[in-house]
Amino acid sequence: MAKGRPDALSGLFAPASVAVIGASNRVGTVGASLFRNVLGAGFRGVAYPVNPRWSSVSGVRCYPRVADLPETPELAVVIVPARDVAATVDELGALGTRGAIVISAGFREIGAAGATLEDEVVAAARRHRIALVGPNCFGLLNTDPEVSLNATFSESLPPRGNIAFVSQSGALCAGILRYGIAERIGFSRFVSVGNRAGIDENDLLASLGRDPATKVILLYVESLADGRRFLEVAREVTESTPVLVIKSGRTPAGERAAKSHTGSLAQSGRDQLYDALFEQSGVLRADSIGDLFRMAKVFSSGARLDGPRLAILTNSGGPGIVAADAAARAHLELPALAPPVRTELGRLLSRSAALANPVDMTADAGADQFRDSLRLLLREPEVDGALVIATPTGTLTAEAAARAIRKGRGASRKAVAACLFGLTDLSHEVGDLEAHGVPTFTFPEEAVQGLGSLARYRAWATRRRTEVRTFAVDRRAVRRTLRHARSLGVVVLPEYAAREVLGAYGVAFPDARRVRTLDGAQAAAESVGYPVVLKVASPDLSHKTDVGGVAMGIENASDLRTAWARMQDSLARKAPRARIEGFEVEAQIPDGKEVLLGIQRDPGFGPIVVFGMGGIYVEALRDVTFRLAPIRPLGARHMIESVRGFRVLQGVRGEPPSDLPALAEAIERVSQLAVEVPEIVELDLNPLLVRSEGAGVVAVDARIVLAPSSRSGPSASARR
Repeated sequence: MAKGRPDALSGLFAPASVAVIGASNRVGTVGASLFRNVLGAGFRGVAYPVNPRWSSVSGVRCYPRVADLPETPELAVVIVPARDVAATVDELGALGTRGAIVISAGFREIGAAGATLEDEVVAAARRHRIALVGPNCFGLLNTDPEVSLNATFSESLPPRGNIAFVSQSGALCAGILRYGIAERIGFSRFVSVGNRAGIDENDLLASLGRDPATKVILLYVESLADGRRFLEVAREVTESTPVLVIKSGRTPAGERAAKSHTGSLAQSGRDQLYDALFEQSGVLRADSIGDLFRMAKVFSSGARLDGPRLAILTNSGGPGIVAADAAARAHLELPALAPPVRTELGRLLSRSAALANPVDMTADAGADQFRDSLRLLLREPEVDGALVIATPTGTLTAEAAARAIRKGRGASRKAVAACLFGLTDLSHEVGDLEAHGVPTFTFPEEAVQGLGSLARYRAWATRRRTEVRTFAVDRRAVRRTLRHARSLGVVVLPEYAAREVLGAYGVAFPDARRVRTLDGAQAAAESVGYPVVLKVASPDLSHKTDVGGVAMGIENASDLRTAWARMQDSLARKAPRARIEGFEVEAQIPDGKEVLLGIQRDPGFGPIVVFGMGGIYVEALRDVTFRLAPIRPLGARHMIESVRGFRVLQGVRGEPPSDLPALAEAIERVSQLAVEVPEIVELDLNPLLVRSEGAGVVAVDARIVLAPSSRSGPSASARR
């Protein structure tokens, strides 16, 4: 996303004029504090208070009605009772106002009556093409000195910086602003979206991605307005601007019970869907607000880490060990230092110094040794960045340590982070380092976490790009099968119909026959060849194994007769009301690792592909991963590598490796099916057998759940 491109929301962030509807002189009211904040921040445009109760507000002439304003305000901040907001927005629209921030509460967040009022506000904004922020929000600020807009009810104005922050929580915003001031964290833009009735996080993400003053974007979200659009926007923004997110809360489970392994896993693993979404779009997720801002501090410093190799320099062994442990958790490497580097360090440091990585200079190291050792480490080609941990001692003051770190870094472009220990106020030293691009932390693990996020973003930005592959498939066969199912009123496809759909998309199955009698089963077994598997065919049985509906390892006709009799008895006892359409006799695949591959269609995310280690224990082990379709070749490979069972697929204890390229292609084919056939809301291939290298993959069980007829039709992506 090109910085500086025209921004559709520029009127919100840089208006020439602002009207505060509901401005007040009454002490303690939002109307009083917000208008005072607009003036106090030094807004470079014209500010108008509107309120029939006052002739002036904070010394500025006040207008009784919107229609009385001497000019059309480009932006309006609305602080009136909820019942009056829609009419106010209508009045603003009649004047030609282009943006409105509704601070007022009492809308969707309070229930049905408030939701009705909110719908009226949205309708008014749409009629007049007004960009609407809120309602029930904290407001917006822009620290650009050419704008200086504080349209929030917080008197605290953070310093100018290059971090943009977007939050769904208004209450959180005030605390974040105070935290930013205390920690010297500067913001470029700051927005609370409230109920997201108009502008949402996707609109703001696209806007902030174009802002040349913003170097890193932070998001606090409890849910996403449109997960599919977030993927599209974030993937473009993160090509040039890091996006960091903290996601809290959980999406409620779907109204209907999931009918498959895939559906059950997706509903119970909602948070994993967000992980997948963030990973696919290059967004870095933080575990806490503190983590979010520690990561942001590193990015805002302009530091770059071209690889995961970190050098740790310390004058105290304990913090160095803590940092080394944190580096392992952050997937950073501590490369061994080359012999010439160790020799040079030996000349610089005392004989008691440890010259491995971490380099422990011991407590007698002075400022010159900090400076020269850091300079030497940064010249080492095998080092991508450095963490310097300094504990003030009798021979080293905090001021001297900070100066030594700054000089040791010099003009190096490699990332350097610092950790200063001390019992006194170190704000001066920290400020000096951070002014020179060295982010500074209280504890070493915080610094390592920040550097780790740099490495993760670098890996995303330099990743190998692949494009979505489109395979030749038989769409007519799929449409024919689905039409037949619809004509019968079927929602859960029988396995033979599911095989037809998947076979049309190139998914291989064993040779099989559908039968109704034991004689038919014996003839089918002779046709496909022993050993065989016997399975019940029923649209009512989601998990056939649970009711004795699967028999494997049938080696001959005698085994088949025994398995047939046992299955009839088990079905009669455990599933007496199930509709039995027959039985499947299929060739048993002699080898292969069991995996799960499936589809779950989510209202907010669209089609999701699920992959993991399969079999009857899939829901207990939950070794699965998710991606939003469509999936690129590299994404399919990442799905395979991300599950804990990947090592099993690689081959263990002398076993041959599995056919991973064939498995990746199967994931891509199912992804294409998910995109092109929106009638499918759930799909299970469990197990899908991954055979040895070069032997391909074979599906031995398939289940497809269709949407009710009223929900069928083109997908949202197809309509766009």
